[in-house]
Amino acid sequence: MSGHSKWHNIQGRKSAQDAKRGKIFQKLSRELFMAAKAGGSDPNDNAALRLIVDKARAANMPKDNIKRALDKADGGSEDHYDEVTYEGYAPGGVAVLVEALTDNKNRTASAVRVAFTRNGGSMGSTGSVSYMFDRKGYIVLDRTKNSQDEDTVLMDIMDLGADDLQTSDDAFEIYTEAKEFAAVRDGLIEKGYDLADAELTMIPQNTTPVPEEKKEQFQHMIDQLEDDDDVSEVYTAAADEDDE
Repeated sequence: MSGHSKWHNIQGRKSAQDAKRGKIFQKLSRELFMAAKAGGSDPNDNAALRLIVDKARAANMPKDNIKRALDKADGGSEDHYDEVTYEGYAPGGVAVLVEALTDNKNRTASAVRVAFTRNGGSMGSTGSVSYMFDRKGYIVLDRTKNSQDEDTVLMDIMDLGADDLQTSDDAFEIYTEAKEFAAVRDGLIEKGYDLADAELTMIPQNTTPVPEEKKEQFQHMIDQLEDDDDVSEVYTAAADEDDE
């Protein structure tokens, strides 16, 4: 692994996400609806849906909201969303991937382009930066809620098929191949671990420091993208400040 730590960034964004909780639930509802339409509304028989249900629960999405999205899919709703990925560079030359679920690709493409260009970034063609990222499973164990030491965690995750472990004072960060993610996650739960986070994500192969004079502009661009109703995820290759 590149040494890139997501947990530091996730913790730093918690309060900001709390302020936008309604918007987050709206995005999750779309993802739940799409996954249920594609593979059925029973998470036990639909691995993709199970991942999104777990993601929704981690975001403290009310059970009623989750049920409404699944009932909507079961009810034969004609709503349709396309999955679209946009690629480009943020200020400072940092690679950025944007994943969206949209019912109007022209609207979404225009909004994403504006977010890039008005904040000193530039859109790229398909494949221009995606090759710099790897799809990985990502699991976090909060050390305050898990008493196991590093050797025990390492032995357990390797037995389950994980690839890598990064240890800090407050967390164990576990990385897996995408196809092994569900087995490792479920195996850790069976072993009694308390999972603080578990998701499929895009991990940059290398990270790029954001120049000091570009940091405000960079953050404004990322915030604008994440605030868009159609955008599901924004991945960047920006180096954590601790890594710079």
